[in-house]
Amino acid sequence: MNSWMKKLLQVLPEKQILTDLADRYSYSFDASFGEYLPEAVVQVKNNHEVAAVLRVANVYKVPVYPRGSGTCLSGGPLPVKGGIVMDMSQWPEKIEMQPEDLIVKVSPSARTSEINKAAEAYGLMYAPDPSSAHVATIGGNLAENSGGPRGLKYGVTKDYVIGLEVVTPEGKIIKTGGQTIKNVTGYDLTKLMVGCEGTLGVITEATLKLISKPPATQTILVSFSEVRTAGKAISKTLTSGILPAKMEFLDQACIRAVENFQPAGLPIEAEAVIIIELDGHPESLKVEKELIKGIMKQIGAVDIIIPKTVEEAAGIWHARKQVSPAIAKIKPTKVSEDATVPRSRIPDMLDRLNEIKRKYNVEVVVFGHAGDGNLHPNILCDKRDQEEMLRVERAVAELFQAAIDLGGTLSGEHGIGTMKAPFMESELGAAGVDMMKRIKNSWDPNHILNTGKIFSEQGQRLVLRHD
Repeated sequence: MNSWMKKLLQVLPEKQILTDLADRYSYSFDASFGEYLPEAVVQVKNNHEVAAVLRVANVYKVPVYPRGSGTCLSGGPLPVKGGIVMDMSQWPEKIEMQPEDLIVKVSPSARTSEINKAAEAYGLMYAPDPSSAHVATIGGNLAENSGGPRGLKYGVTKDYVIGLEVVTPEGKIIKTGGQTIKNVTGYDLTKLMVGCEGTLGVITEATLKLISKPPATQTILVSFSEVRTAGKAISKTLTSGILPAKMEFLDQACIRAVENFQPAGLPIEAEAVIIIELDGHPESLKVEKELIKGIMKQIGAVDIIIPKTVEEAAGIWHARKQVSPAIAKIKPTKVSEDATVPRSRIPDMLDRLNEIKRKYNVEVVVFGHAGDGNLHPNILCDKRDQEEMLRVERAVAELFQAAIDLGGTLSGEHGIGTMKAPFMESELGAAGVDMMKRIKNSWDPNHILNTGKIFSEQGQRLVLRHD
């Protein structure tokens, strides 16, 4: 037994340290690509245990990889350098509502959907809604700055975090922000931590902002005979003065996949559909619904469906949620990306994706939160086919470059992790990446926290194959 393992046994109960191969293997992968075996897994249950583990790791310079439910799509919790996986999912769940202040205090293990459920009991809402909310923990959402369909109107995770408790790489417990909406005391370390992908500290508690739940919603399903027209309809809507809560895009391949997987009555002949959700006062929704119908007719929509009941509306949104599992049935492997572009450039990005599809002879389906420019191109493939995966790697690299060329970004909500690290400099430039590295070096001089993430190493490139 090595020295740092002996030290761990002194600071944690033995049953919370997993070293058997089978246990360690279950922590070696997430929802992205690659498998990396940790040397040990620690299941921490309070901030003092986190601090104790990090103090040991910092002394012995052992990498530590914080992990929630493992739903990450960018390799965020993967132990690429071995070391320790710090499992936060066994932490006792805490959701402490303070409705009078419109805030809630949560443990990192709280599931995102449960936070919103607790808020709804008071007529409130926790707005961020990543698709994995029913299984993802809030700690992972905070680390990745997760988004979701409601990001169009309400923003992403960082917009709802007003205070954090964080354990530093040296094992010190600090507080950032507080319980007030206004707080300009010193540097905004809260915003620095949210989205740092666990490379600067381990979040052990969060104070989140809540908002009033809108009294009514209205769903609208619009179909188009051309994908580019659907893209134009998005910009036209958003410049009309109407701000939907959600505005989702599905191309024909997605529509047909859903109908083959779990029929929902989507228009399979449409080249694309947009699903819109308006929310607010019932009288306002009546006006906005008619305005939306006018915009869509003017721009050339083939059909506009207004569900007559709550159940019909729920069916449309259920169909949207089935896209990911439905397309996974087409081929054994799917590479899920989230390149994001300015909303006016969505039609151009869709054109570029078609070019990439033809150039590399790969199967690409596109859906996503198009209202905020966040598209999810998914490349369907078979990772056992080495030649195909080489083409996929080249297609993904060109996809990223296309987003950057159009004034966009590598990631709207999935994070950088291992998947996109080789492309960071393309977007930020050498000086921009260097400044981030300086922050990392200052906070974590021994580079123990989530080592190998965000910043590419010499010669690193995207590899989706098993070389």
